[in-house]
Order: sequence, then C-alpha cells, then structure tokens
Amino acid sequence: MIYREPGLVSVIVPVYERPRGLVEAVESAVAQTHRPLEVIVVDDGSQDETPAVAQRLVAESGGMVRLERQPNRGPGAARETGRRLARGELVQYLDSDDLLLPRKLELQVAALRAHPECGVAYGMTRHRRADGRVDEGPWKGSGRKVETMFPSFLRERWWDTPTPLYRAALLDAAGPWTDLRLEEDWEYDCRVAALGVELCFVPEYVCEVRDLDDRRLSRGTAADPARNRERARAHALIFEHARRAGVDPESPEMRHFARELFLLARQCGASGLVEESRALFALARRASTPARSRGNDFRLYRAAAALLGWVGAARASQLLERVR
Repeated sequence: MIYREPGLVSVIVPVYERPRGLVEAVESAVAQTHRPLEVIVVDDGSQDETPAVAQRLVAESGGMVRLERQPNRGPGAARETGRRLARGELVQYLDSDDLLLPRKLELQVAALRAHPECGVAYGMTRHRRADGRVDEGPWKGSGRKVETMFPSFLRERWWDTPTPLYRAALLDAAGPWTDLRLEEDWEYDCRVAALGVELCFVPEYVCEVRDLDDRRLSRGTAADPARNRERARAHALIFEHARRAGVDPESPEMRHFARELFLLARQCGASGLVEESRALFALARRASTPARSRGNDFRLYRAAAALLGWVGAARASQLLERVR
C-alpha cells in the first residue's frame, strides 16, 4: 500500500522537448504558497537539452524537485509514472507549457479541507495565446460552479490539465492512465467522474494554460487516420465510463455525445478506418434512446454502408454535407 504524507501535494510535470516551458512550469510550482510540496518531473524520452535543464532544476531545488526519465510513451504514460512515484495526499498535474498561479494549491487545499465529502477542487483557468494576449473571462467552463463531473463532461472537458487538484486516494480508485496519446486526459477524467466524485469550486484564477507553440497533440485534422484511431479508442472508453456512472440516455449530454460518436464514426470511415467506423456507429446507436436509434439517419447510413462499404458511405456522407 502506498504511503501518502498528510498535507503533501505532489505536482507531476510530464515533459517532452520543451526546456523553456519546463523551467517556467517548475518555477510556478516551487513558488506556491502551500507547503509541504514535492515536484516530480517525468522526462518522456527527450533528445534535446530538456534532460540537462531538468537536472539543473533538481540541483537548484534543495530536494523539492525530483526527476524520472523514461522512453517516449506519451503524456498519459508520463503522468502515470509520476502518479506512481507521488507521496502526497493530494495530486496536481501540470503540463510543461502551463503555469500554476502562486496561491493555487493554498486555495484548493483549503477548499478540500473544508469539504471532506469532495474529491476534487477546481478554480478558474486563464488562457494566454501564443501572441501573449489573454482571453477575457475564465477559459472553457472553469468559471462556473458544478457539483459533479458527469454528465457535463460528456459535452466537453471543461477544464484543462492544471485546473483540478485531486485527492490521491480518488486517483488510486480510478486506476492508471491509459497509453492513449490523444484525448487521454478527457478519458481519464471521465473515469474519475464515473466514481461519482463531488467537486468544490474556488472562485479565483488558479492557473494559466498557454499556447507556447503549435505542438499540442490535440491539434490536427479530422482526416488523419492516426488521430481518429486514438479518438475512437478514447470515445469508446468514455462511453463505457458514462454508462457505468448511470448517465441517462435521455439527458441532453448523452444525446450530444451520441451525435459526436456518429460524427466520429463517419470521420473514421472517411479516413479508411473500417473497424473503428463500424464500432463507433454501433456505440452511437447504443448511446441513443431506443426511438432515436431507429431513426432515419441511422437506418439510411447503415444501408449505405451495406451497399458502399463503411469507407464509401462515410465519403458519400461528407460529399452530401458539402453539397448542402
């Protein structure tokens, strides 16, 4: 059994070839007003100067920063390595292109202490664009008070990786990160959501997400087979998490997700992923109400797939949409 030091916050920073961002991210963690604190940097196989920069941060930290290196396995696997090394009662994930604001941990630790029934505390997120401009208002949905992650997380992951602070015991119950390289954070949080966790909200800006460069894995096109394969896996897992949580098929959130499954099924088909397209189409029907699953769009698309194949049906569907 893992020993968790009471009050200790473990900040986990995965990094891949982003030395400048790593320095700023780690400095923002070390500058937190909360103590005790440990920072675990997980270098995911960087081949540039990032490992040397990380070693310098360790040497300068007085024992607060630790470094673990591993072959490149993706952001989720790097976070999982950090989670397994963490000794803290509380866990904070921080990507190497983002920042924690100085009182983030102080405020969110206090919120969790005041609300022992809650497993996650979150606050408002600030978004800084690549040109330095800061968006007005909280980023995504981080400015509204929400009591549970489901069903709203079926519409979108309305916070970013540095926004929440988790109880480590909750993450132990949720299980390890997958080897997904895309939408791995959304899948992970939906797995946490399936545990029925309650949230507490801190009405303050607590972190900043930044567009330092164009290398975010979430960017790309809907025609990329590699991206679609990863998204198909993530969506299938998210659907199972929602079912396990008992999300009502009649809810607006599940209806939205069913439509997204159907759209992704067509995108997978158009990019040549037959098995993924077929599986997602079936999931879209399962996610729908019985009446909706027998709708004309499902019946016509299934007939088109039988006639043209899953790739042909998807490409014909996209052509019709462009014509419209």
